[in-house]
Amino acid sequence: MRISKDEVIYTAKLAKLCLTDEEAEKLAGELDAILADMGAMETIDMEDAGNDTEAGMPRGVIRPDENVVFGDRDKLFVNTKSMRGTFIQVPKVIE
Repeated sequence: MRISKDEVIYTAKLAKLCLTDEEAEKLAGELDAILADMGAMETIDMEDAGNDTEAGMPRGVIRPDENVVFGDRDKLFVNTKSMRGTFIQVPKVIE
């Protein structure tokens, strides 16, 4: 399957992303490579693989959560459309 630059631009528009022609062309190539890899995986014979897909993987291991202070608060909110005090103001979605 070949992904065209036009399909990338269309999808980016749906996602409200702005891409240059060069970025769209590069992304189309990267997506083609990903799809080619996925196609190669379809050729692998998995009949004798069994259900041991997680063999050797530890179960129930949870990493500890750690608080990290983000230093530059202004940089964190640079792309927000509207602020009210220290809160991000969003459009009302429920009446």
